[in-house]
Amino acid sequence: MTRSQSPFRPCLLWVLALSAALTGCATMQSHDKVAGDMQTAGRTGGIPAALASLESTAKTEDEKTALLFNLERGELLRMDRRYPDSTNAFLLADNKVKEWEDTAKTNPSKLMGTVGAALISERLKAYEGQDYEKVWLTTRLAMNRMAVGDFDNARVDIKRTHEREAVIAEFRSKETLAAEEEAKSKGASSGGKELNGYPVETLNDPEVLALKNGYSNALSHYLAGFLYEMLNEPGLAAPGYRKAIELKPETAVLEEGLRGLDTRTGFTWKRRQRMTDVLFIVEAGDAPARKPKAFTLPVPTGRGLVTASLSYPVIEPSQDPLLTQLSAAGTDFKLEKVVDVNVMARRALKDEMPGMVLRGFTRAVAKGVMQNELQKRGGLIGGIIGAAASVATEQADDRMWRMLPGRVYVARGYLPPGEHIVTINGRQLPTPIKVDGQYALVPLRMYDNSVLIGDVAMLGQLPTVAVAAPQAAEAAPAAAPVRTNNNRTRNRTVPSAAVKSTSTAPAGTKN
Repeated sequence: MTRSQSPFRPCLLWVLALSAALTGCATMQSHDKVAGDMQTAGRTGGIPAALASLESTAKTEDEKTALLFNLERGELLRMDRRYPDSTNAFLLADNKVKEWEDTAKTNPSKLMGTVGAALISERLKAYEGQDYEKVWLTTRLAMNRMAVGDFDNARVDIKRTHEREAVIAEFRSKETLAAEEEAKSKGASSGGKELNGYPVETLNDPEVLALKNGYSNALSHYLAGFLYEMLNEPGLAAPGYRKAIELKPETAVLEEGLRGLDTRTGFTWKRRQRMTDVLFIVEAGDAPARKPKAFTLPVPTGRGLVTASLSYPVIEPSQDPLLTQLSAAGTDFKLEKVVDVNVMARRALKDEMPGMVLRGFTRAVAKGVMQNELQKRGGLIGGIIGAAASVATEQADDRMWRMLPGRVYVARGYLPPGEHIVTINGRQLPTPIKVDGQYALVPLRMYDNSVLIGDVAMLGQLPTVAVAAPQAAEAAPAAAPVRTNNNRTRNRTVPSAAVKSTSTAPAGTKN
């Protein structure tokens, strides 16, 4: 190499390194685009078309076992009532979360190592799932198991939900401090946590601030209480109901779950119960998207200030209309919102932003030094290359579980065994819903312009009472359900006079 060529050798090395980084970023497709294509396919061709769109994005074995791919796939399969397939997809995702949990418990510093993200892009971090997604995953597994009558494994999933929350809480308490120490060690200032132009009102609105944290949700804990109650374990049901109330206070359906527990699980009530205790879980809307917003930051170097590009995600508040009422068997039930995934996602982002901003400043300093070196070695051309690389590699992380519902509502009350026409906000569901037994869980999903009716989970038998004379018909209970091999139930006899009575509900319940 000649003397005239030698000054450009370091520049060439920098360019090669940048090219490798840019290649890595280019191969990381935006999940917002994947989700958008999937949802568009679903609107035009139904759930099978959405599944086909998603599955076309996974070519390698690693891609087919990736966390986010299986979260999305599992949810679509669940919406298509393919519960065993959905559970298998969720279990693949759960394996990834278990790996994260094991590392968080044994070697948390490994998870805090943000070399790729700190030096190049947030999108180069391995996707570990949003914390609320980790909790939703075990809740979804429990709901899948209940739909097919596997209550024992549903109980295991519910227990793991509580354990998972404890791991998340402990790990997150350490993470922001580690990010701040890393930023300081690289010369980034920890004082600039406010970004001019960032819509901080989306993170600081009252609903976001009212949440206890960014991962616990009232549905998961209320479902835990309901499942334990179904399994006749009131001592475990009470803490679930109590935690749900703590997470979503002043919600009547949650408060009644705890207040009426002793009566509902008492021997006398069970002997006299004539109608099914039905829990409706109504899901509506779509989970939010993370949209990137670009910023520029002046970075001091030995040759003066250079401009570095930063990108942070923004989540817009949901504008979906609220649901308020569900009607069945001539009775109106109040639908109460217990989870807003949009608000949870914004709370998770709010909790994540301090560390994200500090990592952004770390990257800005590193890229500023790199840009300065390129300009020093390669002149104007080197500076242009550095600036272009800084912009191209700074991509906000838009990965989120997008097939989750936007909001979840709950209604609970007593219905006579049998088939019922159900309406939600005056909209009649396309087919009747059949309930039976002591308890039933009815999952519904308002999706685009349709209503998806999931398999009803039923457990327990209503007591059988012999009818001595025709005049006793009004007091006769519904007959006990008969369980079939496919987890459906059928009635032997449903006396018509038993269905309208509200006097069979225990004191304190709403009918």
